[in-house]
Amino acid sequence: MKKSTIFIALFAAMALGQQKASAQGKPLFTNQIGVQAYTFRSSMPKATASVLDTIKSLGITEIEGEGPKGMPPEEFRKMCDDRGISIPSTGAGYEAIVNDPGSVIKLAKILGAKYVMVAWIPHGKEFTLDDAKKAVTDFNRVGKILSEAGLTFCYHNHGYEFGSYNDGSLFDYIAQNTNPKYVSFEIDILWSFHGGQDPAALINKYPSRMKLMHLKDIRKGVANDLTGGTDTKNDVALGTGQINIPEVLKAAKKAGIKHYFIEDESPSYSEQLPVTIAYLKGLKD
Repeated sequence: MKKSTIFIALFAAMALGQQKASAQGKPLFTNQIGVQAYTFRSSMPKATASVLDTIKSLGITEIEGEGPKGMPPEEFRKMCDDRGISIPSTGAGYEAIVNDPGSVIKLAKILGAKYVMVAWIPHGKEFTLDDAKKAVTDFNRVGKILSEAGLTFCYHNHGYEFGSYNDGSLFDYIAQNTNPKYVSFEIDILWSFHGGQDPAALINKYPSRMKLMHLKDIRKGVANDLTGGTDTKNDVALGTGQINIPEVLKAAKKAGIKHYFIEDESPSYSEQLPVTIAYLKGLKD
């Protein structure tokens, strides 16, 4: 990632954000700005220190994830600490956390994370009730183990869970059959929307269960479906896509969500990140 590119985009976005922020009102978004490490999946392994410097320069103070493959987690933690960047949340694969939760706990402790999220439930072409039932059993067991270690387990939705079930969806089945003491959620607003949901309404439905959020927007004109996948070019800067970001943030604030991670999977993330940050800072309540 070229620093000159991201700085030019940052200054332009800040100017635009200041113009939009001229309206009266209090800032809507007042939390720390975080980022998902997956955003930098192409650049982080090549130049970890440089990427973290860029993250710091953008005013981002929280990161979700871990260092690149092969880097000891202690080293990555120190690099983040040296730049004033904390790691409140990290991720784990479904099979890894089910089969060896101890190793997941150890990694989270080294990173200083308080939350561990799983972002994918293995399934076939379609996500079924049997898949949801297995996830409920596994999540309740693993969530209890993590809770006893002082960590909070979160499931990160991915869109395919919103297939119909009774009067709701399979996501509702998971939410209603997992123990709130042990299982919480990280709402990904793009994947919620892409799965046919109103992200703000989903937060309002389960306010006490939502602990983390992935901030992202989806290109206008992209149709919803239950695949849990879309072209990465459909990730766009916040406020330029289909999602009603102000309403989402109002619901999140009411629910008490504390950690927000920008996740931009687009190849244009270096140009879009500053626009997203300026948009967040410019929003008024």
